[in-house]
Amino acid sequence: MLRKFIPGLMAATVLAGCTVGPNYTQPEVATPAQFTETAPAGTSADTVDLAHWWTAFGDPELDALVKMALADSPDVKTAASRLREARVAERLARANYLPQVNAAGGVSHIELSKNSGLSNIAKLFSDTGSGDSGPPDGIQLPGGGLTTYSAGFDASWEIDLFGGNKRTEEGAAARLELAQWSARDAAVSLAAEVARTYLELRTLQRREAVMRDEIARQQRLVSLQTNRARVGLSPQTDTVRENANLQAVQAQLLPIEVEERIRMHALAVLAGKAPGALVGELSRPDTVAAVPPAVPAGLPSDLLRRRPDVRAAERQLAAATADVGVSVADLYPKFSLTGAAQLISTALTDLISTDSIQLRGGAQAMFPILDFGRRRAQIDQRQEQRQQAYIRYQQTVLGAMKDVEDALARVDGEQKRRSNLQDSVDSATRALAAVQARYDVGLVDISAVLQARGALLQQQQALAESTGALQESLASLYKALGGGWDDATLKSIDAIQPTSLDGPKKGA
Repeated sequence: MLRKFIPGLMAATVLAGCTVGPNYTQPEVATPAQFTETAPAGTSADTVDLAHWWTAFGDPELDALVKMALADSPDVKTAASRLREARVAERLARANYLPQVNAAGGVSHIELSKNSGLSNIAKLFSDTGSGDSGPPDGIQLPGGGLTTYSAGFDASWEIDLFGGNKRTEEGAAARLELAQWSARDAAVSLAAEVARTYLELRTLQRREAVMRDEIARQQRLVSLQTNRARVGLSPQTDTVRENANLQAVQAQLLPIEVEERIRMHALAVLAGKAPGALVGELSRPDTVAAVPPAVPAGLPSDLLRRRPDVRAAERQLAAATADVGVSVADLYPKFSLTGAAQLISTALTDLISTDSIQLRGGAQAMFPILDFGRRRAQIDQRQEQRQQAYIRYQQTVLGAMKDVEDALARVDGEQKRRSNLQDSVDSATRALAAVQARYDVGLVDISAVLQARGALLQQQQALAESTGALQESLASLYKALGGGWDDATLKSIDAIQPTSLDGPKKGA
């Protein structure tokens, strides 16, 4: 009997090559020949490992924080979960291509009603007509009942004649790649956020160090001024003004300390820990992050390959294109083949017998007739979603180029500002020394010294801020250029195991 269906099966397989809907091709995106912002001073292509750019700061504590975050951060764990989910979805899509086979077995018994027609039929078959009651050669319904035993397999296969399943698989494959690139992007963003927050913390701690040095110096001067006033070498008002200036500097220190604690809490949470878990070790800045060199920006077109967010947006467009094909395939008929092979017997001892074999096969077709425009509307909806995915892809590319241009401008500007501030600090230091010398011989009063000291403190604070801003701008440049990932990034995320949510089993 199965041989009767082989020709139809072969014909259906040959016809299954027709795939409706649009075929995806990666869109061309116009990019300029080069970036408009000039490369910053000190640009070097060899001194920064772009995949692990945070190591260029030469700070082991920063390296350890990034490593910790990439292993334990909730953001990376979420990316790993989405990656596993996408793999499952792809397996489900591939399964649609294959026949569905089920096994079943059972036993059933029916006790016939004496008033039913079947009971009368049983009586007829069990009556010989001569008054003898013996077993008939035909159907036996002993006592008006029947027990049936069965076991077997049934199978069904939907023929992908118009490519709906193929488009579903294409979409699932694109979404798996989307999840992979999104996982890389999550790692890139996390490393950048850890580095940015850490550099902000170290900038605040540099400012704190400047303030504490100034406070210690002013405390010594207050003591000296008090002694000078006691012996009549300077007026008492100088002591009061010096002490007031000391208290003002001490007041400026408190907000800096608060901001430091906030950054420490943020770093701990980024690393997947309680907010206060890292306060102790981060409160001791044993190392000072260096100012690494900038790297060549390359060509804008390189971003289409290097940036994980751009690659993810392109895969989203591919998935949306496949979804259109799935909806178009719904306009066409669906064909399926069904079959079953069973063993059926009224006696369990006869079940495993060639006489108990029962075969069944068939084909089914379903034609869409009237749906009041539902399928067409769904195609239109998918087309608009495809349009939106294309626009997001373009927007992501433009945003990537803007990130690089902005970072180049910030690095260049901050390099120049830092150089100017360093000169300003040097000048303010010399000016304070000159004013202090004039004050010591009585040529100027204390106000001149306080003014010179305030100017130096202001410039020192600005230099510390500028150094931190330059470091953060360089970190932004490395990230904007697509740094922060390599082939090992996805493997490390893939290795993250899901958290058990069910707890230990009872009795275990």
